[in-house]
Amino acid sequence: MYFAQHYLDCLSQASYLIGDERSGRAVVVDPRRDIEVYLADAAEHGLRIEGVVMTHFHADFLAGHLELAGATGAWIGYGPSARTEYPIRHLADGERVDLGLPGGVVLQIMHTPGHTPEAISVLVYEHGGDEVPYGVLTGDALFIGDVGRPDLLASVGVSAEELGAMLHDSVQHKLMGLPDAVRVFPAHGAGSACGKNLSTATRSTVGEQRSTNPACLPMPPEQFVRMVTQGQPAPPAYFGYDARRNKENRATYHHDDVPALAYPQVRDAVARGSVVLDTRDADEFTAGHLRGSLSVPLDGRFAETSGIVLTPQDSVVIVAAPGRETEAATRLARIGFDNVAGYLPLVEAVLTRLDPAQIGHASRLTPAGLDAVLTRRSDVVLIDVRNPVEVADGMIPGARHIPLAQLPGRAAQIPADRPVVLTCAGGWRSSVAAGYLRAHGFTDVSDLIGGYDAWLARRRALATPA
Repeated sequence: MYFAQHYLDCLSQASYLIGDERSGRAVVVDPRRDIEVYLADAAEHGLRIEGVVMTHFHADFLAGHLELAGATGAWIGYGPSARTEYPIRHLADGERVDLGLPGGVVLQIMHTPGHTPEAISVLVYEHGGDEVPYGVLTGDALFIGDVGRPDLLASVGVSAEELGAMLHDSVQHKLMGLPDAVRVFPAHGAGSACGKNLSTATRSTVGEQRSTNPACLPMPPEQFVRMVTQGQPAPPAYFGYDARRNKENRATYHHDDVPALAYPQVRDAVARGSVVLDTRDADEFTAGHLRGSLSVPLDGRFAETSGIVLTPQDSVVIVAAPGRETEAATRLARIGFDNVAGYLPLVEAVLTRLDPAQIGHASRLTPAGLDAVLTRRSDVVLIDVRNPVEVADGMIPGARHIPLAQLPGRAAQIPADRPVVLTCAGGWRSSVAAGYLRAHGFTDVSDLIGGYDAWLARRRALATPA
C-alpha cells in the first residue's frame, strides 16, 4: 500500500493519496484545487488515480474533485445522501472499494453524519482480508483532540441539535467502536474554524482519542451537543459560499500567470470597484501602502483571513513581495476567490512617486503605548478580535469582543468618530482588522503589537517586585 498525507498548513487541511502498488490503482481523498501535487506523487509511485472520495461538502475550502476528475477521468464519490450538479458515485455505508488484486488494498465506507448529513469516513485496509483496518480517514467527524462542529448548516435549515445527535452516534458509537490500534487521519488540524480545540498533531489512534479527546468520553447526546457547540469560533462568511460551490458544476482552476499592472491601471481598476489586497508583512504595510488597501500578510492564515475581509465577487489587485504574487493568487483560489485582476510590482518604488495624500500609514501601539493612551484619553474604543474560546481566559479591561470573522458585519457597531484600538492574541489578526476599518472609513485606528499576550506579560512584569 502507498499512503500519503498531504497537509496544507495555511488552511490546516489534510488530503490523502492511497494506492495499491501492485495494481497501480489509487484514489485521492478530499483534494485541494491545485492538484499538481497529487498528479506528481502518483506518477512518482507508478499509480493512476481512478477515484476521488469526498468525505463531505467542505465549507472552508473549494475542493479539487472536478479538477482531478478532469485531469484523470476519475469518478467522484460522496456519501449516500449527497446531491450535486455533476455526476457522482454514491458510496453506501459499508461499501468496499477494491484498489488491487485479491488480498490488496481495500477502502470501506462508514457513514458518519453530524458535521454534515452526507459525511463519511473511510476505513483503509492494507490487505483485503485484514480484520483490523490500517487507519480511518475521519473527514470532519473526528479531529485530533476535538470533533467537527454541527452548527454550520443552521443557515440552511438543519439545526445543530439534529446534527449533534447524529455526530454523537457517529463519534461515540461508530468511530469509537473501532479497535484502539486503528490510526486516525482527520481532514483538518489546529487553526481550522471547523472546530475549536484541534490539536497540532495530524494523526493519532482510536485508542489515544478514546482516552484523551473530551468529546470521545461516554456521555448522553444532550451533554455532547452542548460541549461541541459552545465556544465555537465564528465562521468566515465565505464558508456558505464554498459549501454551495462544492456542489455545483463550476469552472475548474488553472494556474494562469497573474498579469502585472502599472499604477495607472491599478488606479483605474480601483475606480471601477477593485480592491487592493496588500500581502506584505505588517511592518511593511505600516510604513506605507496605497491608501484604502486591505492588509492580509501572506505569512499566516492568508486564504481564510482574506475570505473574511473580501467577498467572492471582489475583483482583487494583489500587492506582494517580488515573486510571490502567484502564490497569493493560488491561495485565494483554494477558497474559490478567482477574480484576481492582476498585481502591482515593486510597490515601494511606486509609493515614492505618489502624492502623499495617496499613501496610507498604519498606527501600531506597544503595550506601554496603549497604557499611555488609555491614561490620557477616556474615549478610546478597545476591540478584541479573538475567538470565543480565547477570550474566555481574559480580556483587557474595557474591551469589547467582536471576533475577526464577524467584523465586516459588525463594523457599524464601532463608533467611527472615536479612537479605536484593536487587539488579538499576538498582533497578526488585529493588524488585519485595523486595516479593514481604515479601508472602510475609520480615521483613527491602531492595533496592539504583540496582542493580549504581550499586554498580559507586561502586566505580570509590572506586578513582580524588582
